[in-house]
Amino acid sequence: MVDAENVSALSDALIEEGALCVDLADAAAGTERETPIFGEPGNERGLTFGLNRVVALFSATVDVGGALARAASQAGLGASPGYRISQIADRDWVRLTQSQFAPIRVSSRLWIVPSWHALPDPNAINIILDPGLAFGTGSHPTTRLCLDWLEEHLVPGSSVIDYGCGSGILAIAAAKLGAARVQGVDIDDQAVLSSRENARRNRVAADFAHVNEAALAPAQIVLANILSNPLKALAPLLARLTMPGGSLVLSGLLSTQSAEVSETYRPWFEIESSAVDEGWARLSAIRTN
Repeated sequence: MVDAENVSALSDALIEEGALCVDLADAAAGTERETPIFGEPGNERGLTFGLNRVVALFSATVDVGGALARAASQAGLGASPGYRISQIADRDWVRLTQSQFAPIRVSSRLWIVPSWHALPDPNAINIILDPGLAFGTGSHPTTRLCLDWLEEHLVPGSSVIDYGCGSGILAIAAAKLGAARVQGVDIDDQAVLSSRENARRNRVAADFAHVNEAALAPAQIVLANILSNPLKALAPLLARLTMPGGSLVLSGLLSTQSAEVSETYRPWFEIESSAVDEGWARLSAIRTN
């Protein structure tokens, strides 16, 4: 276990000593002292726990004890912290990863289906998805909340912006539900690439671009499934991107953050409703000013 003051230096030193990756977890996980950290932009709190469990992955040929001793010395810890070594058997990691993703039934007519899986219902609206390195598999409550809204409210022929598109799942769903113009943007180049490939796989027309390169025209529906602090910072921009009388759908926030985010958007929007799933919230609003 390593305290917050030293864990960053130790992590860097372990990488320098040949660790393939380093993972940090709350040493109090599963107890009343567990502390959630969301890594949200704008959150001034550090991204480490008070006491950290450090897991480093090394090749079998590395002297782990020696590497840890040198890393601890480089990090200024003196003696090595207590540790144990576990062997990880080689496996078909691609097949194992794929087994973790099964088709998700969003509703009676909407399914999210991994690209390697057979269609459970060929007659449904099937979104074929390969998440790759981008966020968005359809399993997270915030994604489900946005998909539910789209299925219930999207009018065929609408224009849609997916701000923070991740894997492109919401933009692709909008296109399959009948949207006429769909644009998606993200700050992550990998997300843009994943979204484009997923759109191609689903044979839908949707434009994806990095947020700094996108030419966004105001839309009748704007979706933003991000996090609360970015949502608050983006309020003036998302207001400009939403047509008068258009709908804004926000998610990626905890239910306890709904009121504060709602107040941020009230100068431009009439807040319609909120929905909650497993502690996560979705807000919907109509552009009035």
